[in-house]
Amino acid sequence: MSAGPRYIAKVTATGDSGRAAAAASIRDVARLAGVSHMTVSRVLNNHPNVSEVTRARVEQAIAELRFRPSRTARALANGASRVIGVLEATGGRFHGPASTMVALEDAARAEGFSVMIAVIDPGDPGSEVAAVEHLLDQGAAGLILVGPGATASGALADAAGDIPLVVMHAAQISGAGSADQLEGGRRAARHLLDLGHTAIAHLAGPAGWLEAESRATGFVAELAAAGLAPVAVEAGDWTPDSGFEAGRALLARGGFTAVFCANDQMALGLLHAAREAGVEVPGDVSVIGFDDIGEAAHYAPALTTLRQDFPALGRSAIGALLAQLNGTPAPGAAPPPELVVRESTGLPRG
Repeated sequence: MSAGPRYIAKVTATGDSGRAAAAASIRDVARLAGVSHMTVSRVLNNHPNVSEVTRARVEQAIAELRFRPSRTARALANGASRVIGVLEATGGRFHGPASTMVALEDAARAEGFSVMIAVIDPGDPGSEVAAVEHLLDQGAAGLILVGPGATASGALADAAGDIPLVVMHAAQISGAGSADQLEGGRRAARHLLDLGHTAIAHLAGPAGWLEAESRATGFVAELAAAGLAPVAVEAGDWTPDSGFEAGRALLARGGFTAVFCANDQMALGLLHAAREAGVEVPGDVSVIGFDDIGEAAHYAPALTTLRQDFPALGRSAIGALLAQLNGTPAPGAAPPPELVVRESTGLPRG
């Protein structure tokens, strides 16, 4: 993945010839005053939480650079910005986040907003702040984080300041997780229980993802309601390769007749591991996934899964952000994923 937004400073002065150089940016002001981008923004917006000494230093830098706020900055100050910033922290590698990005753009456009994207590199500690500042420089009225975000990091939240920030699948929190994802996990467990399975394993998603945590929470809760618990749990990173390795570990352990995979791509890796081990699906082990990616119907066997309504997820997140901007009630949660039964689940043998 890329290392996140990078910036080239603009030099602002009037040369001996009298010709003006490029206009100063808010970042130039921050650099000259020795403060953060957000502190300059607070001074421009007359925010009370700025000391008089700091305010004077910022105002002096503004005067020296002859800085004038951009139209987007003025629109932001007046609450009139029509730009929504999306922070993308997955590198576009996974079906769910990629589909979410499309859904967000569609939903924002329907509300009269445009979307600007900044990529976060998880390997670069400064990437989050750089991405946020880049979007705020463009006048983003609010921000949406797509990717790992059980809670937005302190650095990201601090950089956002007073700008509304929505974390996907945290827009509608119910108890321990996102309502629609919790229900998806419950429906996966209920399908396997209804088939007669009582020894069920879980191939979980990576830590730090609300989607993974919520699906696992719903799955475990539904098993608990039947007096059961997962017989084994292995975690992957959403990729088929991780599903293959976690699947091999689960199959080596044994003792189960069904597996709930937190996404379809890891389920693909598990099916590969089962085939390699001579385990029949669904004869020996039933497998259910999550998302219903385009290829799921063509797996061998065709994958039973939970189909997500990505357009509704996009509308829910945009609605939650606009509710913060407008001070109105948040919209309802997106509908729960729909169970799609195919060939990879069946009755337990015997």
